[in-house]
Amino acid sequence: MKKTHTLKTADADLVYDVHGPLPTADGRPPLFMIGQPMDATGFAALAARSAERTVVTYDPRGLGRSTRRDGRDDHTPETQADDVHALIQELGAGPVEMFASSGGAVTALAVVARHPGDVTVLVAHEPPLITLTPDGSAAVRARAAVREAYEKRGWGAGMAAFVAMTSWEGEFTEAYFAQPEADPAAFGMPTEDDGSRDDPLLSDRSWAISDHRPDVDAITAAPTRVVIAVGEESRAVQTGRTSAATAELLGQPLTVFPSHHGGFLDGEFGYPGKPDEFARRLREVLDGAA
Repeated sequence: MKKTHTLKTADADLVYDVHGPLPTADGRPPLFMIGQPMDATGFAALAARSAERTVVTYDPRGLGRSTRRDGRDDHTPETQADDVHALIQELGAGPVEMFASSGGAVTALAVVARHPGDVTVLVAHEPPLITLTPDGSAAVRARAAVREAYEKRGWGAGMAAFVAMTSWEGEFTEAYFAQPEADPAAFGMPTEDDGSRDDPLLSDRSWAISDHRPDVDAITAAPTRVVIAVGEESRAVQTGRTSAATAELLGQPLTVFPSHHGGFLDGEFGYPGKPDEFARRLREVLDGAA
């Protein structure tokens, strides 16, 4: 059972889905799943495998079904954190448990820092905080090269450059930057340019997400149990290394999950993960298992 709602704030209309009853049938807090730039559609497989829980998903402002009236097109963790806080307040079910992926994991850390009473336990899966790694300046350079490919040659070229960046193992050395430009055709991506330049992943619109520096003092002072998670296949690539750096920053061990950055996805979005195994591991971690 899924019910779709819209929360109208002063400058955005936030569309969210509640899978299951409120108040919850099991007496546990709702399980809120957030991503960025992924919207609620990316959590369909994981929500279906969490049917024993009341699950909440949403589209961040300016993405998917959620619209914005603030005159901006950038995505910042602070603005998104305040939106998530407003949604949690709207649910009226008290603090939530949270699974957050990628840029959503960055937003979730900002939620804990800015609104410490909102979340009882947070599983932050592979937050792409690129400036935290020892090669942060090189990572910023690699990110800029993705945007440059996108600006020059369109979505296919930009996405090919992004895949090349995110699949590179280890630090971004001169060997990385000496590679020829990634060929979109080699990745099965379009070579023609449709002229659009508004992709939140390939443009600079989400750079505030990957540039974010978590407020360590506020996060560690919050009552939230924070778990930084990484996919077992991601350890050597960028999001695996940013996860390790985030865990180190917060003074905690890194928690390993099955599969890769999209390990909770089924085959609907390309390279499938292991959603069955992932859902079981999430259940264990939320219940307090290491």
